[in-house]
Amino acid sequence: ASARSLSAGPGAGGAMDLAYVCEWEKKPKSNHCPSIPLVCAWSCRNLIAFTTDLKNEEEKDLTHMVHIIDTEHPWDVYSVNSGHAEVITCLEWDQSGSRLLSADADGHIKCWSMTDHLANSWENTVGSMVEGDPVVALSWLHNGVKLALHVEKSGASNFGEKFSRVKFSPSLTLFGGKPMEGWIAVTISGLVTVSLLKPNGQVLTSTESLCRLRCRVALADVAFTGGGNIVVATSDGSSTSPVQFYKVCVSVVNEKCKIDTEILPSLFMRCTTDPARKDKYPAITHLKFLARDMSEQSCLIFGDKPPMILKWRILSATNDLDRVSAVALPKLPISLTNTDLKVANDTKFFPGLGLALAFHDGSVHIVHRLSLQMMAVFYGSSSQRPVDEQTIKRQRTAGPLVHFKAMQLSWTSLALAGVDNHGKLSMLRISPSMGHVLDMNMSLRHLLFLLEYCMVTGYDWWDILLHVQPSMVQNLVEKLHEEYMRQNAALQQVLSTRIVAMKASLCKLSSSTIARVCDYHAKLFLIAISCTLKSLLRPHFLNTPDKSPGDRLTEICSKITDIDIDKVMINLKTEEFVLEMTTLQSLQQLIQWVGDFVLYLLASLPNQGSPVRPGHSFLRDGAALGMFRELMVVIRIWGLLKPSCLPVYTATSDTQDSMSLLFRLLTKLWLCCREENHITEPDDTLIDECCLLPSQLLIPNIDWLPINDGIISKLQNKQLVRLQFGKAPGLIGHTLSSQFDAFVRAPGQPKIDHLRRLHLGAYPTEECKSCTR
Repeated sequence: ASARSLSAGPGAGGAMDLAYVCEWEKKPKSNHCPSIPLVCAWSCRNLIAFTTDLKNEEEKDLTHMVHIIDTEHPWDVYSVNSGHAEVITCLEWDQSGSRLLSADADGHIKCWSMTDHLANSWENTVGSMVEGDPVVALSWLHNGVKLALHVEKSGASNFGEKFSRVKFSPSLTLFGGKPMEGWIAVTISGLVTVSLLKPNGQVLTSTESLCRLRCRVALADVAFTGGGNIVVATSDGSSTSPVQFYKVCVSVVNEKCKIDTEILPSLFMRCTTDPARKDKYPAITHLKFLARDMSEQSCLIFGDKPPMILKWRILSATNDLDRVSAVALPKLPISLTNTDLKVANDTKFFPGLGLALAFHDGSVHIVHRLSLQMMAVFYGSSSQRPVDEQTIKRQRTAGPLVHFKAMQLSWTSLALAGVDNHGKLSMLRISPSMGHVLDMNMSLRHLLFLLEYCMVTGYDWWDILLHVQPSMVQNLVEKLHEEYMRQNAALQQVLSTRIVAMKASLCKLSSSTIARVCDYHAKLFLIAISCTLKSLLRPHFLNTPDKSPGDRLTEICSKITDIDIDKVMINLKTEEFVLEMTTLQSLQQLIQWVGDFVLYLLASLPNQGSPVRPGHSFLRDGAALGMFRELMVVIRIWGLLKPSCLPVYTATSDTQDSMSLLFRLLTKLWLCCREENHITEPDDTLIDECCLLPSQLLIPNIDWLPINDGIISKLQNKQLVRLQFGKAPGLIGHTLSSQFDAFVRAPGQPKIDHLRRLHLGAYPTEECKSCTR
């Protein structure tokens, strides 16, 4: 194919734009400089790991650093001295996005995991090594989970049709078919090493030669087959040598890890037979499988000049490209039925079909993963749009241009992170329509389809939010809810909290839906408290009936509609509610939150004419009010065991029983809306009683939301945001801040533990565990 096949599509120029850039502060004595090679990795939780070398001018030494950032707070970087003696050659996240592997040029491999579930605290727990043998390829073993997207069925109502579980065997299984965790690495001298993590924390490691005749491996990649085998591709870097393929099988025999390798047919470039091409394309610079779990499908080879794709026959090759400096592959397992290229053309606007190539002139191209046709292009500050040859010659003499040395696509392919040769991190948005003008409906469908995929898989959806405009929010939330309601009851229960979290993050992006964010946060917190408190109830006898005490509580509270709390309480077996006194006391703050929230809701019933007040949606939500009612009953019983765990109210009269008053009003309100299809308006006597509440009890202030300091709302006006690692930005161009301030804690206010609802004061005396997120 000639260069003409790479001419950009109609809107290719507008398909990518810079969202933000984050760089290191220049210091006089120690500086972060890009490591060579530079590596980065992007996890399904939207955490990015990348490497730099910390140069100390005085001691003239280099420290190999690993940095981990959350894409929503890129300045809040967690930097750790990796402890690697040589330069880091590979970084790999596991499928859950909570563990990271790093490997170096001395054969050492380290596994990093989160401490205390904090995205900004990591520790090295286990590792393995092949002494003195640089690692060129690294991967976690496959866990057998693969959920394919069917783009052509994006209009289907059932999630099972849109996203199907692919039959895929894990690389290695334990007893009962449970996948065994571990990693595989290939070294420069042609060794393959596998480490297995046993459930007891022990590591079994074994090393084997890829084939009898060992030769230098300059480039390698690892992929997995559906049958549970591993395929390794290797090249010695010369375009005249074959690209070798090996099948690797891993097993455990007598508590030892065993590796079997088998040589597969290899591939030769055209350079081997054509002397003219041999001089033109002397080297292979990149060798990649298109997807880790599609080893049968295709493999990508980038020479000194032409990228090409092999599907065991050359599908496409292009010649006239500058040298490729980095490659980023799509991670979405899109299922293309019919003939791949035909469907590829029909769905060519779908971002997950493109792979990104960075060139030494600073530009980034997104090309179709099968046809290599250009889908989009981005010109960096130093790269020029195609101009006459004189300018190009002048540029080339001016010294090395700024270009990406490492790149990664996000899990939905809607964002691209690149680290350049100055160590600066850039975040690019990739338009869902690939720069083509699509009607609003089509764009919404793309985003909705990917949001649903994230909801089903549990992946983080930050990269989708990059493309949501305030005008889309209402529509997206409604459509997401509609799709959710079409699923069966079991799936709805599994996804119930995830959809609430998704709606909350969407509603943050529009000023008209800010109050709803408060309701969604409160709903999530209510569900969490309800699950926690109910899980503490224990059956009195061990030979229990089929229902747990928590389920029985729900059943009795929904059956007995009495407005007197003590009459409801009599129907429960109080011995199931007996807890240790210390446990009860430790729950007081959560119990206080429930009590305060019920009081706030009832007091705000008379003036809930406008939906902009937080708490509005609860007044029509029978399920949530039912939960509050159950919790009030539990709290009442616990109060008999330990009165000091009860919620504290400031009442005007000493004799008033605040709990039974609130329970009575709450039950009346719940009776109005407990049947979804038959919601009635609260009667005047209930409203009158609620009007009297502020004169009987002090209405508390509710802490609605944690501090909102993320970057996403600052990116909506499509202006480039410049950031610095280690320095939180000011509120630049933050349109929503004024509306948000009413519900959010200001950064200077006394700190609060948002999970335990503990007030810690303005300057907590002990060090607090605080997560970036």
